[in-house]
Amino acid sequence: MYPAGNLFIPIQHGRLEAILKEPRAQPFTGVALVLHPHPLFGGTMHNKVVFRAASALNDAGLIALRINFRGVGQSTGEHDEGRGEREDVRAGLDYLAENYPSQKITLCGFSFGARVGLEVGLMDDRVLRIISIGTPVDKYDFSFLEGCRKPILFVQGEHDEYGNVERLRELVARVGLNAAAELRVIKGAGHFFDNQLEELKRVITEWCQKPDR
Repeated sequence: MYPAGNLFIPIQHGRLEAILKEPRAQPFTGVALVLHPHPLFGGTMHNKVVFRAASALNDAGLIALRINFRGVGQSTGEHDEGRGEREDVRAGLDYLAENYPSQKITLCGFSFGARVGLEVGLMDDRVLRIISIGTPVDKYDFSFLEGCRKPILFVQGEHDEYGNVERLRELVARVGLNAAAELRVIKGAGHFFDNQLEELKRVITEWCQKPDR
């Protein structure tokens, strides 16, 4: 039997496998879409960072939706180097908007999920705030974020192998000229926050619970 909370979201190429989890306490404070790292390097919605991020959002009172990008798990389609994956992000946002129309939407991406998701979230008026985890500024161009007008949290490991902290600081400073941008650097952590997952979770929950968020 398919586990409770698992579902399939229809999309042009077929379907996206997803997991939806509601917080124990009500009323809900919003909904969130959580996006996983690069599929060609083992990234799925079951990634430990993605799981903890979703749990953090639940702790903050948000309903969390994790999706598998095309070609991952039971999602149909094939990996498309981020192009088609943006369509997957929009399908996830559509699901949340249609099923929870009164709830504010947060978009949260980790690594490749941040690069793909943030570009969509920046332009989609339904997304009101953004969380970028392990932003891989050494691998992808994130200059598009300089046009961000939405509250955005960056969480980065001090020793992230794919995102130099000083380079990210420079980006956050530019983003902060137009938006409420915050960078939290977790000491001792690498890209996957191996021994710092609980701190990662706490940082996300606390940011989401701020009154001005």
